[in-house]
Amino acid sequence: MAFPHLQQPSFLLASLKADSINKPFAQRCQDLVKVIEDFPAKELHTIFPWLVESIFGSLDGILVGWNLRCLQGRVNPVEYSIAMEFLDPGGPMMKLVYKLQAEDYKFDFPVSYLPGPVKASIQERVLPDSPLYHNKVQFPATGGLGLNLALNPFEYYIFFFALSLITQKPLPVSLHIRTSDCAYFILVDRYLSWFLPTEGSVPPPLSSSPGGASPSPAPRTPAMPFASYGLHHTSLLKRHISHQTSVNADPASHEIWRSETLLQVFVEMWLHHYSLEMYQKLQSPHAKESFAPTEEHVLVVRLLLKHLHAFAGSLRPEQASPAGHSHAPSPLEEFKRAAVPRFVQQKLYLFLQHCFGHWPLDASFRAVLEMWLSYLQPWRYAPEKQAQSSDSQPRTVSEKWAPFVQENLLMYTKLFVGFLNRALRTDLVSPKNALMVFRVAKVFAQPNLADMIQKGEQLFLEPELVIPQRQHRLFTAPTFTGSFLSPWPPAVTDASFKVKSHVYGLEGQDCEYTPMFGPEVRALVLRLAQLITQAKQTAKSISDQCTESPAGRSFLSWLGFWPADANGCYPANDLDELGQDSVRKTDEYLEKALEYLRQIFRLSEAQLAQLTLALGAAQDENGKKQLPDCIVGENGLILTPLGRYQIINGLRRFEIEYQGDSELQPIRSYEIAGLVRALFRLSSAINHRFAGRMAALCSRDDFLGGFCRYHLTEPALADRRLLSPARPRPAASQVRGPRLSLRFLGSWRTLLTLLLAFFVASLFSIGPVPCTLILILGYLFYAVAMTLLTERGKLHQL
Repeated sequence: MAFPHLQQPSFLLASLKADSINKPFAQRCQDLVKVIEDFPAKELHTIFPWLVESIFGSLDGILVGWNLRCLQGRVNPVEYSIAMEFLDPGGPMMKLVYKLQAEDYKFDFPVSYLPGPVKASIQERVLPDSPLYHNKVQFPATGGLGLNLALNPFEYYIFFFALSLITQKPLPVSLHIRTSDCAYFILVDRYLSWFLPTEGSVPPPLSSSPGGASPSPAPRTPAMPFASYGLHHTSLLKRHISHQTSVNADPASHEIWRSETLLQVFVEMWLHHYSLEMYQKLQSPHAKESFAPTEEHVLVVRLLLKHLHAFAGSLRPEQASPAGHSHAPSPLEEFKRAAVPRFVQQKLYLFLQHCFGHWPLDASFRAVLEMWLSYLQPWRYAPEKQAQSSDSQPRTVSEKWAPFVQENLLMYTKLFVGFLNRALRTDLVSPKNALMVFRVAKVFAQPNLADMIQKGEQLFLEPELVIPQRQHRLFTAPTFTGSFLSPWPPAVTDASFKVKSHVYGLEGQDCEYTPMFGPEVRALVLRLAQLITQAKQTAKSISDQCTESPAGRSFLSWLGFWPADANGCYPANDLDELGQDSVRKTDEYLEKALEYLRQIFRLSEAQLAQLTLALGAAQDENGKKQLPDCIVGENGLILTPLGRYQIINGLRRFEIEYQGDSELQPIRSYEIAGLVRALFRLSSAINHRFAGRMAALCSRDDFLGGFCRYHLTEPALADRRLLSPARPRPAASQVRGPRLSLRFLGSWRTLLTLLLAFFVASLFSIGPVPCTLILILGYLFYAVAMTLLTERGKLHQL
C-alpha cells in the first residue's frame, strides 16, 4: 500500500475531530453523511471507533457524546430529528457499519468494561456461557495492557450503544426527564422492531456495493485455549449456513446473525450483572452491592421484555408446532421460540431477585414492579390480545400459556414472596405503595393463572418416576431451543422435568423451594391482609382529621386558644400532599387488593372479618388513637415486629407528653429564645426572694389563698398521665412550692395577641394606658371566675 494512502485516514480523522469542535451539530452530521457516502471502507475504518465514541460517549463515562438519554423532540426538535435520522436502523450510521462489515474489519473492545460476571470469567480464562463471546477473546502479548474482544463493526456499534445506558452518569433528579420521550429509548424501540420483527422477516442490510453486503465472516479461534466452559451452542447463523444448500432460501437466513447479536448484547449488557454465585453471596446482610441499576435502566429493560413477548408471540400456530408443518422451520422462526428461554430467563431472574432485595423502599420500585409484571403476562402482547373485550372484567388466561407459566415458575412464585416481604415493610397508607400492592394482586388474580401456578408447583414437588442416572443430565439449564423434546413416558413426567429443570437451573441443585400456596406464604398473605385493613383505617382517620377545619384550628392554636400538640398529627406522607382524592384512591386500591388476595389464596370471609375485628378492638372510643401492636412484659409493653413497623411508618404511636419541670422544657418554635431565658432568670429571682411570702399566701383558706394558689402552683406529677400505658404504677408525687412563671410572655403568640388588642383599641380611640387597664381588669374577672370554679371543684372531690 502506498504511503499517501496511509496518511489520508489520519488526515480525515483529524479533520472530523476539528469539525466536532468548530461546527454546529447539524453541519457536522451533514459532513458525516457525505464522508460515509464518498470514502471507501479502508479509510472509514480508522474513524469508526472515534465516531462511535463521539456519539455514545466514552466507556469510562467522562465523555457524554450526543447525550441521547437527555435528547427530547419537544425540547430540542432540530437536534433530535437529525440524530434520529442519522442513527436510524436504515440510516447513514448503519450504512457505515455494513460498509465496514463487508470488508471483515475487527475492532478491539476492552474486557474491563464488560459486566462483572463476564469480566471475571474471561479474566479467569473461562469462556462465558454465551455464544456472543466465542472466538472473540484476544489475549495480550507480553507486556500488553489487558484483554480485548475482537468485534466486527456491527457488534462494536451495538456494544457501545447498549453500554451507554450503563456507563454514563445517572440523570440528575432535578431534570425531570421522561425516559420514554428520549432519543435513546426510542432508538432501542426502533432497533428492536427492525431486527426482531413481529411481522415479516428481518430486512436485508443496506447495499454498500453492487454486490451487496456480505454476512459476518467466520469468527477466529482464541489465541489461548480456555480451561472449561461447559456446554455451549453454536449460533443460529453458523448452524444454519453449514446446512445451507438453496440460494432461494429464506432471506432471513443470511441476516439472522444481526438479530441474534442484538438480543445477546442487550441481555448481556443490561441484565448479566449477577451470577448465581454472586446472587447467593448477596443474600448476606453484610454483602456490598456490586451493581445498582437505575430507574431509567429498568424502563429500557421493560421495553425489551415487552417486545420479546410480541416477537415470540408472532409465531403462527403452524410455525409454533413443527408437527403440523411440512418443511423445517426457518432460522427466524426458531429464534423466536428460543429468544426468551435461551437468552433472557436466567439473567432476568437474577436481575429481578437483586432488585427485589436491594431496591429502596420507595415509590421508584414501581418501575421494577411493572417490568416484572410485563414479563409474567406474555398474553398481553400476543396478536389475539386485540380481541379482548372492553369490559372491566379480566379475561381468563388461556391454557395454552400453561407451559410458559410452568417453565417460569420461580418468576411467579419466589418473586411473589419477595414482593410480599417488601410490601410488609412499606407504608400502605401511601397511595403509591397501595397502588403497587393492587397491581400485583390484580395480575395474579387473573382467572386461571393461580391454578396454573399451583399446577406447576405440584409438578415440581411430585416424586421422580425416571431412571436415576438420567436425572442429573436433565436437571440443567434449558437448551438453546428452550424445549425438552425427548419422548419421556408418561407426558406428565415430561412436564415435571421441564419445571424441575427450570428451578434447578436458576437456583442450583440444592435449592429449598417454598411453595407459593403453602402455609408459610399463606401466613405472610394474612399478615399483609392485616396491614391492608390497618392502612385503610389509618387513611380514614387521617381523612377525618383533615376535615375538622384544619385552617381555623391551626389559627386558633397559633394564637394560643387551641391546645398545640406537636405529637398530635401523623407524619407527612402522600396523603398530606394530595388531599382527599388520594385518601379515596388509597381506600379503593387497598379494598380491591384485599379482594384479589382473597380470590388468589381462597381466603374465607370469616378470616378477613376476624382481622377487621382484631384491629377494631385495639381502637379507643373515637376510633383514631391506637396503640402499636405489643405484648405486656415484666417491665411494661414490648413492641412486636408488627408494632415496630407501625411506628416506623406512622401507622400507630404512643401518646408521649413532657413530664418534667414546665419551666425547664425545651424552647418551642413559637417562643423567642432570648426572651424566654431572660424571663426565666427574672422569675427565678422573684421566686427566690419572695418564696416564704408566696407559701404563706397559698396556705390561706380564704379567697385570697385560692387566688394565689391558682396562679402560683401547678398540679403534682402524680396527677399527670403516666409515661407508660402499661400497668399503672404509683408515681412519686413531686409537689413544688409556689412560684411565679413569666414564660408565657416570651411567646410570639402572646405578644402578637397583645399587639392585636392594642391595634383594635386604637381603632376605637383608646390609648395604650386605658387599653392596658382594660386588659388587666378583664383578666382579673377571668381569674376570679376560674378561682371560684377551681375551689368549688376541690370541695366536690373531698
